[in-house]
Amino acid sequence: MEIIDKLKKSFYDQFKEEAIELFFSPGRVNLIGEHTDYNGGHVFPCAISLGTYGAVSARTDNKVCCYSLNLPDIGVIKTDLTDIVSKKSNDWANYPLGVIKVFQDSGYEFAHGFNIAFYGNLPNGAGLSSSASIEMLTAMTLKTLFSLAIPTLEMVKLCQKAENQFVGMNCGILDQFAVGMGKKNHAMFLDCNTLKYRYVKLVLEGYSIVISNTNSKHSLVDSEYNMRRSQCEQALADIQTVRKVNSLGELTASDFAVVKKAIKDPVCAKRARHAVLENQRTIKAVEALENNNMQLFGQLMNESHISLRDDYEVTGKELDTLAEAAWKEKGVLGSRMTGGGFGGCTVSIVKNDCLDEFKHNVAEIYIAKIGYSPEFYVADIGEGTHVIK
Repeated sequence: MEIIDKLKKSFYDQFKEEAIELFFSPGRVNLIGEHTDYNGGHVFPCAISLGTYGAVSARTDNKVCCYSLNLPDIGVIKTDLTDIVSKKSNDWANYPLGVIKVFQDSGYEFAHGFNIAFYGNLPNGAGLSSSASIEMLTAMTLKTLFSLAIPTLEMVKLCQKAENQFVGMNCGILDQFAVGMGKKNHAMFLDCNTLKYRYVKLVLEGYSIVISNTNSKHSLVDSEYNMRRSQCEQALADIQTVRKVNSLGELTASDFAVVKKAIKDPVCAKRARHAVLENQRTIKAVEALENNNMQLFGQLMNESHISLRDDYEVTGKELDTLAEAAWKEKGVLGSRMTGGGFGGCTVSIVKNDCLDEFKHNVAEIYIAKIGYSPEFYVADIGEGTHVIK
């Protein structure tokens, strides 16, 4: 409740009026299935209890005024509803403004502006989808404030479009989907090709999901993320010269063994191999979880990290140090990087009796090798974006 009180007070201080609606939008952690979403494969994320809180009031003019308690020095960023464009001076507010713009472009009309304040307790730059959290919170604000008849899945798609086209980050649908569609104590098994999904109950008896933050911030827009996507697209185009296929996610391991020689560039071939095999690992991992075979689930998590390190090359020294330290600890079923990579976090499944020892030992190894401390969060699996009653 402290967070809500802080948000309401800050909102009043900035806008000299009370907020009329409050929202919460979670972050997400992906248990397995990384860089498969834009390759038409499967992912297995869940929403977490850390995330973004929002407070809103209606205005009588056309202005949208955005404020972040996390970045108070930037102040209030003001834009007119009739003139929303992506620009550097908008800073972090390009995320909510992008959502408003794609809603407008899709035919939704807003009769007036509004004031909105955000407060996030997701570690900044940790790869836990703070951007998707802000986007989905903005979408839920628009739905609530203007009584829009729009299903959550449609909001998910529009928020992905905002990040792709307005922000310039060529992400798949994983983050927005996990944030918007989250369900308490469940992960989501999503086929990104068809958007068919089902909830899978996470019964981790005696174990917890631990998020380990490298404290090395990642910036995906400026990183090689978009390059990885284009390398996969090139590999797919080469494969399509010998086989009729719409995405790498449609290929099995044996299919790939047959068609990989069509890929001209060996680097593109490595990227495609990760996309194909990671998708197969994700399908197997969900089966293992449903059959209560946690050992196999953990083994597949480890294999996922190795593939992301060697074939996709998106881990780096910090993430590798955390994962490799975790693998040596007793009570750890599996550990891997989660999110886009190039910094951010790992996700590990750790026996409850071993949690303190895990944190102590992994931190010791990390500090010795990297020179500063990681942070650890035991994740509660929570609901997707919602209005706070």
